[in-house]
Amino acid sequence: MAKMTLQDLADKYFLSNDYSSLAHRTQLEYEYYMRVLLDTKVEGKALSSTNVKYMTGAKARQAYEQWLQRGVYMANHMCAVARKMYSFGMEMGFVEANPFTTFKRKQVKPRKVVWRKDQIVSFLDYCYSHFEFRNLGLIAQMAYEWCQRVGDMRMLKFEYIDFDNRVLNLEQSKRGAVVHLPIEDDLYDMLVQQKEDFGFQDYVAPYFKPQNGVYSPYKLDRLSRHAREAITLAGLPDTLRIADLRRTGTTEMVEAGVTMGQIMAVTGHASPNSVKPYMKNTYTSAESALTARKKHVTST
Repeated sequence: MAKMTLQDLADKYFLSNDYSSLAHRTQLEYEYYMRVLLDTKVEGKALSSTNVKYMTGAKARQAYEQWLQRGVYMANHMCAVARKMYSFGMEMGFVEANPFTTFKRKQVKPRKVVWRKDQIVSFLDYCYSHFEFRNLGLIAQMAYEWCQRVGDMRMLKFEYIDFDNRVLNLEQSKRGAVVHLPIEDDLYDMLVQQKEDFGFQDYVAPYFKPQNGVYSPYKLDRLSRHAREAITLAGLPDTLRIADLRRTGTTEMVEAGVTMGQIMAVTGHASPNSVKPYMKNTYTSAESALTARKKHVTST
């Protein structure tokens, strides 16, 4: 076979059935991760121009070290995409080994942070009072109220919203679960206004600056930076992340005594075990449990 670079391998992967069978939102994420991957320089040379035969485990590890500077979560997603590309290459006979499987990825420590109600109010107040943060605020509010992943809210399209019946019909990108969620009045009013202002294009909350006259969804790294900036400007602790809002809303459902089945109908989790990380030991949960126990004991 003639010389094949990582760019060539990536091009072939993007033409494969493996890639075409992914959800559209997942495809866009893979394209973003792949661009960053191919632009990464190892030993002074971009990976895009590196011959796949000479892409060693050591070079892959050096690239991973650079990605870690963007965060463990980001680095692991980059590595996962690289592994999938190379697995495809091995199956097709383009490469003989997968250099991205020769090292162990860092473990992401499970986050347990939840936002207080006043912190959510402060953040949304700040975002909605500054145009450049307005769409970020809407992404955050949707993630919190519907207990959905920020990534899905970032890519949300108007076509998923039934304005007549006030329902969100969403196929989640991670597992393909489909959820149907009601839209409360405050959020509905925001979405109606958003439709008036941005309904000429597909995305509910695109990046506020058009590129070449076209509005596009927030890029992952830009969303993270913009959110951290807004959190700081709103005077909130830098330990907060907008990704924690899904956990916050889910934890509130647990504290409210919502049944496991009902919680799963909202979050899209397929198994009760997936919901267990949200079942935090909080004062509210403990108080509710002990109050229920007391009522039971005194009634018998």
